[in-house]
Amino acid sequence: MNTWQNIYSTFNPVAFNLGSISVHWYGIMYALALLSAISIAHWIVKKDKLNISSDFLDSYIWWVEIGVILGARLGYILFYDTHTMFYLTHPWYIFNPFAADGTFIGISGMSYHGALAGFIIASILWCKKYKKSFWFMTDIAALAVPLGYIFGRIGNFVNQELVGRVTDVSWGIYVNGVLRHPSALYEAFLEGFLVFIILFIIRKRKQFDGQLALLYVILYSIMRIIAEIFRQPDVQLGFLVNTTWLTMGMLISGIFAVSCSLLYIYVLKKTKTN
Repeated sequence: MNTWQNIYSTFNPVAFNLGSISVHWYGIMYALALLSAISIAHWIVKKDKLNISSDFLDSYIWWVEIGVILGARLGYILFYDTHTMFYLTHPWYIFNPFAADGTFIGISGMSYHGALAGFIIASILWCKKYKKSFWFMTDIAALAVPLGYIFGRIGNFVNQELVGRVTDVSWGIYVNGVLRHPSALYEAFLEGFLVFIILFIIRKRKQFDGQLALLYVILYSIMRIIAEIFRQPDVQLGFLVNTTWLTMGMLISGIFAVSCSLLYIYVLKKTKTN
C-alpha cells in the first residue's frame, strides 16, 4: 500500500522521448480512448445489426472527434481558464503546443462539457449533410464513449492532474506530501465503466431513438456530481458562490442533467402517446 500511496514520487508521466519531443502517458491514454471508442462503435453496429455502413460510421466518428477536440479546448477556456479574454483576443494561442521559448509543452486544459457541446454540434452538421437521424447516431456514440472515457481519466491520473480532496483512506495517494483521493480513478469507474454497463444492459429495451444518448448525459452528470464530492475543485476557481461544496463541474453537470431529464420525459410521453 505504501508503494501505491507514493506512486507519484516514482511514476514518470513521460513514456518516452522522440528527440526533443516528450511523449506523455497522458497523450497515449487519450489515443487509446479514441481507438477504443471507434472499435466499440463498430462492434455495437455489427452485434446489434444496426443499419449503417462502416464507411458512414467512420465518417461520423471523424467529424465528431474534431468537434470534441475543438469543443473541449474552447470549453475549458470559457468555463475554467482565468485568461479567457487573452485567448479570445489571441486565438492562435488556443492550440499552440509551444512555450514562448519554442519548447514543446503540448496542449493542456480540456473540458468534458465543452467536448459534449462540440460533439452535439458536429453530430448535427454531419447528420444534416448526410441526411441521417441525429438521435440514431448519438445512441451509437452513447455506447461507444464511456469505455473510451476510462482511458481519458486514467490519462488524467498518470498526468498527476484532477487530484482529489484531502483524505485519510488507506487507498489515498500522496500529492505534494498530502494524502488525497485518487478521484480521477473514481471518475473512470463511475462515469466510464458503470455508465457503459447500464446503457449496454438497457440498449435492447430502448423505446425511442435518442433514449440512450439522453440517458448517457443524465447518468454521466449524476456520476460526475458524485465524483466531484471527492475531487479537489479547480485551483483557479475554487468553490462557487461562497460555498464549501459547489464546484463548476457540479453546476454544469446539474444543468445538463436537468435539461436532458426534462427532454427525456417529454419525448418518452410523446412516444407512448403515439
